[in-house]
Amino acid sequence: MSCGKPSCKSGGCDNYDDDVKNDQQQQTAVNLNRRQTLNPNLCVKCKLSPPLAGASDDSRFCGPCFRANLFGKFRLAVTSHAMISPTDRILVAFSAGTCSRLALQFVHDMHLKAQNNFDASRDKSLPVFSVGVAFIDESFARSIPFDVAAQAILHVKAVVNSLSPPHKDLHVASLENIYSSADVADGRSRLTELLDTFVDSTGKDDFLTHLRMLCLQKVAVENGYNKLVLGSCTSTIARHVLSATVKGQGYSLPADIQYVDARWEIPVLLPLRDCLAQELSTLCQLDGLKTLSIVNGPQSGINSLVSSFVSLLQEENPSRECTIVRTAGKLTPFSFNKLPVVDDPKAYLASQRRQKKFNMTSNESSRAESFCSICYSPLHESDSYSLGSSAGEEPNAAGFGATCCSSCRFQILPADSSHMERFYSLLPQPLISRQTTSSSCVQRLLRESIEDFLISDSEDGYGLEADKLPSELPCA
Repeated sequence: MSCGKPSCKSGGCDNYDDDVKNDQQQQTAVNLNRRQTLNPNLCVKCKLSPPLAGASDDSRFCGPCFRANLFGKFRLAVTSHAMISPTDRILVAFSAGTCSRLALQFVHDMHLKAQNNFDASRDKSLPVFSVGVAFIDESFARSIPFDVAAQAILHVKAVVNSLSPPHKDLHVASLENIYSSADVADGRSRLTELLDTFVDSTGKDDFLTHLRMLCLQKVAVENGYNKLVLGSCTSTIARHVLSATVKGQGYSLPADIQYVDARWEIPVLLPLRDCLAQELSTLCQLDGLKTLSIVNGPQSGINSLVSSFVSLLQEENPSRECTIVRTAGKLTPFSFNKLPVVDDPKAYLASQRRQKKFNMTSNESSRAESFCSICYSPLHESDSYSLGSSAGEEPNAAGFGATCCSSCRFQILPADSSHMERFYSLLPQPLISRQTTSSSCVQRLLRESIEDFLISDSEDGYGLEADKLPSELPCA
């Protein structure tokens, strides 16, 4: 007979106490979830601690969960796009600001974990990637006082030295080092004369940005690094989207807003692409990470206006920056917006699994691109064909403008053609070398476009084959 207890089905009651205990635990969990639902002042992740006051994401996370959420965004970007591999030499561009400080900290955390795993392993078969830090001193070009610049360099050295092992090399380079001359005074003199030729504040600001990238590339190449990490976040990219649109750089815009940009000799990585500047600033305050805001002199021009405009939009609606980047992200990226495939079967299989897991498409049939000699942005097909007349010629001032994009021709190159020769003579050698590269690329693009109509060596006859004849003859 049954004893009458709810859980007794066959007359035995040995499991009755266990059933009652399970029912009590379930009821306790239900009551806890009910209290958390009724009390919104709890972290949405751990549901135990109060959320941070003033943080983004509607103040939903507590301190530890907020930190884990931001680092999770960083790690997802690194993992899904294979940004860091065990054999890499990573160079982190550090400007002492909030974004670059968190980029350095997150890379350091991954570096430390990889080193601990290596020390704990027995076979030591998996190497640990190395990390370096680069700081570009722009004080001379931007007229920053010497004492402020010296304080910034001391701050950068203190931050790098404060990081726990593994050791990270620090490389401090001045912007005028882009000139190959060993005489620093000569480099500063040429840079001063070059910047004095600018009459457009927006063009000058953009040109200094391009020189900074050249300096970072130079530091990376000279010291054997194979990847460059920038601290560009969602807020930075949102401002660039609008400013590039205003400047007429819509065609090349997709190249600058992706996680990976491999058009450079040293590929550029943006692992903080999904993080807001406000989030990064909150985390720096939470963890006590010291940052330094370097004043670059009076700000004017399109870049400053767009920055103020986006800041106003963000105050009205905290999701505006994310919306701008998400909308621009629908643009089709270029073929160089992914890391080149390593000649390693294991790396290739890992790449295939990654593409399948994250629903990434591979575009292997993309055509080669020609790039602007100044900003290195990809040129539209119409601009590439317009360079055909200068292709194959020796680098000169007259042909340099033809290898630049329309935005650089309008805002950076001198409006008076009589001043072009002097402007060209003051350019650093890396920019002049791009003119030859652009011309060679244009020749290749032109040949690819008419390849179907060319007579091969194996063909006989006096003209094109019937099935190779174009429907219309190209204009002279």
